[in-house]
Amino acid sequence: MIYPERFANLPAYAFPRLRALLDVHDPGGEAVHMTIGEPRHAFPPWVTDEIAAHAHLFARYPQNEGYPELRGAITDWVARRYGVTLDPERQVMVLNGTREGLYNAAMALCPESKNGKCPAVLSPNPFYQVYMVAALSVGAHPIFVPATAETGHLPDYASLPTEMLDRTAIAYICSPANPQGAVADKAYWRDLIALAEKHDFRIFADECYSEIYRDTPPPGALEVAAEIDADPARVVVFHSLSKRSNLAGLRSGFVACRDPETIAALRQLRNYSGAPLPGPLQMAAARVWSDEDHVIENRRLYVEKFDLADEIMQGVPGYSSPQAGFFLWLPVPDGEAACLKLWQETGVRVLPGAYLAQGEGADNPGHGYIRAAMVAPKDEFGEGLRKLRNCLYRGAEG
Repeated sequence: MIYPERFANLPAYAFPRLRALLDVHDPGGEAVHMTIGEPRHAFPPWVTDEIAAHAHLFARYPQNEGYPELRGAITDWVARRYGVTLDPERQVMVLNGTREGLYNAAMALCPESKNGKCPAVLSPNPFYQVYMVAALSVGAHPIFVPATAETGHLPDYASLPTEMLDRTAIAYICSPANPQGAVADKAYWRDLIALAEKHDFRIFADECYSEIYRDTPPPGALEVAAEIDADPARVVVFHSLSKRSNLAGLRSGFVACRDPETIAALRQLRNYSGAPLPGPLQMAAARVWSDEDHVIENRRLYVEKFDLADEIMQGVPGYSSPQAGFFLWLPVPDGEAACLKLWQETGVRVLPGAYLAQGEGADNPGHGYIRAAMVAPKDEFGEGLRKLRNCLYRGAEG
């Protein structure tokens, strides 16, 4: 095997680990899948019509930074959603899914050194795996900061030593958080931006779950940065149609920053290494970003499942209803043991929280949790969650 040394000790990806844990055992009932955060609500029916109407664009190389129609639809959406005006020519770039952007932004923007030392890249723990791999790819030092119940399930970056903050180049933050569903309020964003200004690092705000919430729209990092007139280069945000519009396979996302030079650097890297979204998909995505009716309906379906989860899990010690997103972060003594028991006794399949975090044993902040996705239709979700409760929380008041 020929891999760079920096990747030699990467932990196994969550889902192969899960298959190794469960698939050697027979399920205790008909399988109910609550592991992967792949939306299963319907996407707008006219999406395929838009793709067909622009099928002639398959004959052309797509524009690397995104067609003007799509960039304009995105900046119009940002203005409606966050009240921030962006120039579609200079302050936004289309992505082939936000994972690409979250990775390549580190490649384009992380310096080789910070204050004469190896740069640090901060990540919440639990975290989306691409944050860690992006840091390792640029030779930076990934720093995992616990996002636990004690910190409101968001990382307390201000608690880090000054020496570490002074060599920090990038801080990743996901709000609404995967897996906990916590939302960074405006005060959190203001404090984090002030910390970044003080220690001169960038914030990469992963806001892919921003449109799945109960009643109050989560504030955005770009919105708060504009309100407090922060350095325009300080905040880089990432969004996607995967969760907002149930279009994970369309691979339409974007990166935005108020600093044109930041976007120029990202575009320059993408000229050499990017895989642009095919033209017909870009044109379909432009219409999807312009439509809110389907988003409102999608959110209504999730709110019904939030309420159903609260009803089913009532009385379970430590249960916390998520503010947003579409995962339940459920406390158990041992996540792996709970997942195996649940699979063998009921056929319900969930993910050990430790597979989403760094650390050994009880030092892993996901050790005492399981993650259950709320993506299935309401009846199927409710059936799975009742089985989960009866298996893992039998005897809890409810």
